[in-house]
Amino acid sequence: MAKPAQGARYRGSIHDFPNFDPSQDAETLYNAMKGFGSDKEAILELITSRSNRQRQEICQNYKSLYGKDLIADLKYELTGKFERLIVGLMRPPAYGDAKEIKDAISGIGTDEKCLIEILASRTNEQIHQLVAAYKDAYERDLEADVTGDTSGHFQKMLVVLLQGTREEDDVVSEDLVHQDVQDLYEAGELKWGTDEAQFIYILGNRSKQHLRLVFDEYLKTTGKPIEASIRGELSGDFEKLMLAVVKCIRSTPEYFAERLFKAMKGLGTRDNTLIRIMVSRSELDMLDIREIFRTKYEKSLYSMIKNDTSGEYKKALLKLCGGDDDAAGQFFPEAAQVAYQMWELSAVARVELKGTVHPAGDFNPDADAKALRKAMKGLGTDEDTIIDIVTRRSNAQRQQIRQTFKSHFGRDLMADLKSELSGDLARLILGLMMPPAHYDAKQLKKAMEGAGTDEKALIEILATRTNAEIRAINEAYKEDYHKSLEDALSSDTSGHFKRILISLATGNREEGGEDRTRAQEDAKEIADTSSGDKTSLETRFMTILCTRSYQHLRRVFQEFVKMTNYDVEHTIKKEMSGDVRDVFVAIVQSVKNKPLFFADKLYKSMKGAGTDEKTLTRIMISRSEIDLLNIRREFIEKYDKSLHQAIEGDTSGHFMKALLAICGGED
Repeated sequence: MAKPAQGARYRGSIHDFPNFDPSQDAETLYNAMKGFGSDKEAILELITSRSNRQRQEICQNYKSLYGKDLIADLKYELTGKFERLIVGLMRPPAYGDAKEIKDAISGIGTDEKCLIEILASRTNEQIHQLVAAYKDAYERDLEADVTGDTSGHFQKMLVVLLQGTREEDDVVSEDLVHQDVQDLYEAGELKWGTDEAQFIYILGNRSKQHLRLVFDEYLKTTGKPIEASIRGELSGDFEKLMLAVVKCIRSTPEYFAERLFKAMKGLGTRDNTLIRIMVSRSELDMLDIREIFRTKYEKSLYSMIKNDTSGEYKKALLKLCGGDDDAAGQFFPEAAQVAYQMWELSAVARVELKGTVHPAGDFNPDADAKALRKAMKGLGTDEDTIIDIVTRRSNAQRQQIRQTFKSHFGRDLMADLKSELSGDLARLILGLMMPPAHYDAKQLKKAMEGAGTDEKALIEILATRTNAEIRAINEAYKEDYHKSLEDALSSDTSGHFKRILISLATGNREEGGEDRTRAQEDAKEIADTSSGDKTSLETRFMTILCTRSYQHLRRVFQEFVKMTNYDVEHTIKKEMSGDVRDVFVAIVQSVKNKPLFFADKLYKSMKGAGTDEKTLTRIMISRSEIDLLNIRREFIEKYDKSLHQAIEGDTSGHFMKALLAICGGED
């Protein structure tokens, strides 16, 4: 069994089996495979409850007792994914890695994802053992085989990682940190073209502790995370490898939690990835992976495996997982620390919010008004000109164009655009032409019009706007519809949901910093779910979630996890339902990470059959000058594809062209 570092606790899910008897185990396995058919239950039960060191002893005893190779017999008796998993468990870890890499570079094509995962995540010692195991198992040189199957900067970085020479000193030089930040900045952002050698040298050799400080300093110096620079400067497999290295430097368990989630989400399961990670991490950091998985994805790794696999294969994977963190009392106290770290990081980072639409430098409202008039005059409409002008001006500049248009031509630009454009493009262009508060007011009005209410739109707007934005919306609503927003909400919604929306619509959220003592009291107030009085619980949540400042609420959420071992979202979803649940979840997600909240909404608006054009249009318009660049970064980070790609794949024609112009670039 892999020994934890001195003083560190063991974080694997598989332990040495007490009262271990390798001869007895060898006999049990022999009997399970004797005769017609095999007792798969007995095989999986035994192998998943022994450590790797113990399995090696069983292999030796099996050969001594029966003159047969246990792995060969298992391969003969078992099939498919279950066989791959069980046989994977029987190999010593370094030989397991060697086999995975051999498979990744054998035959036609290369499995770059497998190469990246293994070489980006292993320690120096594990790399040295892997190189030796590869030589022993295949009588070949691993570096030579990897270089023969890869090329370019991707190949160079793999070779650097294969040396297993990353510095391991925990003493960090501040001067060297600053120098590395400067060198990375000059090699990428400040250079025409990219000096890939600098990225390879620094990310491939510096210690983890040193690089974490480099990443923090890089964000402070450049205003963007190192990942954003890597995406902007590098490409292809080299980019993917460098991003994996950065993720593993930040947190190896988080890297694997993300890999496991992606292996099982969506249609079909990437079983090779699932097997490789569950086997290779079972005696290293499976408990850490489980904690992060539960915190990050709000479901346990156990439940996801359970829903995504079947048969003996499922049973064996669940044994390796080692427990269900969704079960009562099972979510580890350490998860509080993970949540603390995640939120502290987001609070400390203070990432600057950036839009994608900026004021045009050479702005001439007179020329723009004339160009728009020309584009709409006569037969047919020049949509391209309209898109180019409207999407490349700030909202303030668009208001000047409207005024100039009226002064010049005695015509209402909005009315002209409405008569010349149609469908999704018309909604998008007309939305961009409205002042933000009037646009939001109109979206709220539409959400409450006619039969049925669009609760999702009400929630999205009221749960995410600042006090100043909410007050402006109230004024715009009164001006445009001669009725107060509060009255409209009162007549169109009911119960607790109505009370929450009206509370949000007052725009009276506190704006100060955090108060730790009060945060503990607030967390205690919403953590008490024992009374069973749902109305009282919803009122307590409303009082705190609708009135406290974002900074204070972040601290409340941290204290909540510390108190209950659950994320506040999990409790809301468990204790509440319907619109009340949805609005509280939206507030929590917005407080944690507003750009990520909108990235999720955009993704959902375009995934699956059909597109939710209303949501897509509303978010692209309303966030274009606030934080759409941050939303883009969160989108690619979470979904492994850019917002630009998603829009391109899901929309078409002039509507697509206008959306891409607002999107502002490909990541």
